[in-house]
Amino acid sequence: MKRERATAVLVEMLDRLEQGAWPLNLVEEIHLFGSYARGALEVGDVDVVVEHATDARWTRESLEAFCDGRDSYVTMRQALRGRRRGVSFQFQERKALESEGIELSLLWRCCEPVALARQRLAAITPDPAAGRAPRDHVLPSYEAIADLLPRPVRIDLHRLCTEGTVTVAAFPLPDAWPASARAAAHVQDRWALNSPLRRAAAAALARLESTGQALERVEVHGQHLVHGTVDEAVDCFVDLGWRYWTSAERYLDDGQAWFEVLPATARQPLYALHITPIARA
Repeated sequence: MKRERATAVLVEMLDRLEQGAWPLNLVEEIHLFGSYARGALEVGDVDVVVEHATDARWTRESLEAFCDGRDSYVTMRQALRGRRRGVSFQFQERKALESEGIELSLLWRCCEPVALARQRLAAITPDPAAGRAPRDHVLPSYEAIADLLPRPVRIDLHRLCTEGTVTVAAFPLPDAWPASARAAAHVQDRWALNSPLRRAAAAALARLESTGQALERVEVHGQHLVHGTVDEAVDCFVDLGWRYWTSAERYLDDGQAWFEVLPATARQPLYALHITPIARA
């Protein structure tokens, strides 16, 4: 991504922050780090650290998301970036990043005018010599697509792999439809024709089907393919865009595989991670 585009994404984020609608009224600090903060002319994602407070609504909705196995930060991410892509958010991670020696650049702090944040942003000067910041917590198995993995995911995968509890395979995911009529009907009925999730789910199910995976034992983006049967056991969970990643370790601990499609977009090439517990590998 060109630096100019990355800057436009941040400017729009500050515009939304200035409006102060929930949950952005909970934000206390925003910091930048990584290649953009260092002045690189080309960046992967803009790395942004967000520290925030909580209120009764946040606590309630976070608890509901946790119980449903969903990412509790979906609402805040959307509020900060709108429909834009290209921002990697780290929530409540300032102290952890600083303890790792990662330099953070303050963009905005609660009670400051947003105009001051715009001045700080404009003061980050481009540096042709900066180059892109190296990605940390990257293993050879997913090195080729590391830019598509948010840093918290890379940290989780690095830990799980080095502990020897999972294996990870990364590969391109061609567009395809499953031969199973039941699986195809599930995708067609669940998502609109132009939905990126429809495309990603179909490709994932076709891939799993080609490996011999019984699709009636697959859960797709929070829903079992076959409801009302005697056996609704799950062999593999298909996630589309990291929405359920916070539940991944629970599935893996139970011996179930995890199939992540990235990015779930309408036109860009798709890739996949197939994460398998060692006991099943």
